[in-house]
Amino acid sequence: MTDPVGCLGIHVPGHAACLAHLGEDDRAAYLAALSPGADIDHRGTPFTGPLFYSLLRALHDPATGQPHFGAAWFDRAHFSGDAWFAQAQFSGVAGFTHAHFSGDAGFDHAQFLDAARFEGAQFSGIVGFTHAQFSGDARFDRAQFCGDAPFSQALFSSTAGFGGAQFLGDARFDGGQFSGDAWFTQAQFAGAWFDKTQFSGETWFMRAQFSRTVRFVNAEFSGNTWFDGAQFAGITRFTGARFDVMSWFGPVVCAKEVDLSGVLFKVPVTLEIAAREVRCLRTQWESTATLLLRHARADLSHTVLSFPVAVAAHPAPFVSGGRAVDESLLADCDNRVRVVSVSGADAANLVLTDIDLSDCMFSGAFHLDQIRLEGRCIFAPTPTGLHRRHGIWRVWWTRRRTLAEEHHWRAQTAGQPASHHGGGASSRHWRTGPHHPDPGFTPDPDDVAALYRQMRKAFEDGKNEPGAADFYYGEMEMRRHNRTGTPFGERALLTAYWLLSGYGMRASRALGWLALAMMTTILLMMGFGLPNESPKQEATGIVPPGGGKITLQIDKDDPKNPTGNRFTGERFEKALNVTLNSVVFRSSGHDLTTAGTYVEMASRFSEPVLLGLGALAIRGRVKR
Repeated sequence: MTDPVGCLGIHVPGHAACLAHLGEDDRAAYLAALSPGADIDHRGTPFTGPLFYSLLRALHDPATGQPHFGAAWFDRAHFSGDAWFAQAQFSGVAGFTHAHFSGDAGFDHAQFLDAARFEGAQFSGIVGFTHAQFSGDARFDRAQFCGDAPFSQALFSSTAGFGGAQFLGDARFDGGQFSGDAWFTQAQFAGAWFDKTQFSGETWFMRAQFSRTVRFVNAEFSGNTWFDGAQFAGITRFTGARFDVMSWFGPVVCAKEVDLSGVLFKVPVTLEIAAREVRCLRTQWESTATLLLRHARADLSHTVLSFPVAVAAHPAPFVSGGRAVDESLLADCDNRVRVVSVSGADAANLVLTDIDLSDCMFSGAFHLDQIRLEGRCIFAPTPTGLHRRHGIWRVWWTRRRTLAEEHHWRAQTAGQPASHHGGGASSRHWRTGPHHPDPGFTPDPDDVAALYRQMRKAFEDGKNEPGAADFYYGEMEMRRHNRTGTPFGERALLTAYWLLSGYGMRASRALGWLALAMMTTILLMMGFGLPNESPKQEATGIVPPGGGKITLQIDKDDPKNPTGNRFTGERFEKALNVTLNSVVFRSSGHDLTTAGTYVEMASRFSEPVLLGLGALAIRGRVKR
């Protein structure tokens, strides 16, 4: 075979051609001279399938039954067929820099006792490094994996570099061990599996990109770990992972869900996550933590808070490397950060800042009265517009902040159909719960009243009594509707309290009733309470015959019931005077008929009470 022009293959020692272009006799002589563990240099050589396997047979080690290479240089070599290095041993440097594998390649169970250099290598088919052992540095920087690339249970004893590598198929590192540093900076993944992978050194995933699902389930990160600027287009699972010394996570952007359920954080940590959903079910925080979120719907159910943990909405895109992080993966999301559950968590160590709590489930949380709410935390409002009550009359709901549990209970008792667009799809309806309409999973009024009571105390302890007013109103509402835990007499009293003043929280209602009571008093006084004219006094006495002191007896006629035109300006003025004095619990001093006396007594009792309720409601809204 002649050596074509442009062949980059390194010449075989003692010959003027590469291994692929040697004559058959020369090639056979060269291969026969090789022994297991020999150093070879075939950089740039094009390997066909038969040529490659003839080289493997020449290096076959009878002691192990597998090929044994010393230093092996295959830089820029081209393997046109399948290339199987499975169970091969490389005693020296294994160089595959910019090598091209057109078919499948296998390095399963291979042993690299020195450095393994695959920088810029291109694997067009499937390549496997399952159970491979890398004793020296393993460099795959800028390598391209067009098919699946399983590295399952591979062992990297020194530095492993995958910076800028491209994985167009699934990359599987599950069960692998990285004893040294692991570099995945700017690597591009389709799907990636790192389940039960152990990272003992420092780990870099800075600006890495994942286009499909990525899993770090039960992975262990013993050294510092960086995910700055990483982009996740699919679901990202860290379920059960462990971070021993990581103090900063992110900023990362995820188009779908970041699952931190069961993750253990051993040291103080700050997490910066922009994602559609963040799940922290049973996440363990063994030190202080700050969770900064954007766009996310966060679930903190049963999270273990051993130290204070702050969850806050970040107002602007995160910054990494001096530049704003690209959030184009979340272009269709709003900027709200929502927490949908703290059920089962110890809220004494939880601080929420600028969080939307409209759909948050608080039932089952511990020490809820010690939760801290900072900034502008939003709760679900009552439905807007007029609504038919009991199918008879139309009512409107007083505007107030409510808990999601009240929404779920009212939607269930009203027989409201389940929403297909989330709990608060329509502002005109109560939000349905996740288990709607099953009453077994819907909190009853007694449970909701206890939640309102704890939230009210949390606001009061935070010196925000006006903010606590809505939760007091909600607590009273639930007690009024509790037919099993609240006696009938108490419910009747609460109903009257609600009707007259909105539990002392609605000044307009109390003052409206006061105005109505005053108008009624004025009308009754003009119609029945004021006599036509003031009764005249008569003084009678007897003059002693011999003169002396005269004793006079003064009598006054009983006021006469009015007759004729009773609704005059003069009578209105007197009735108004009587009414205004009654409001401040004073007697007007006017002569009244018997009916007027009773009307005044009733007004002197009811109107000051209504005035006091109105004042109480105003004070509740402005007190600090």
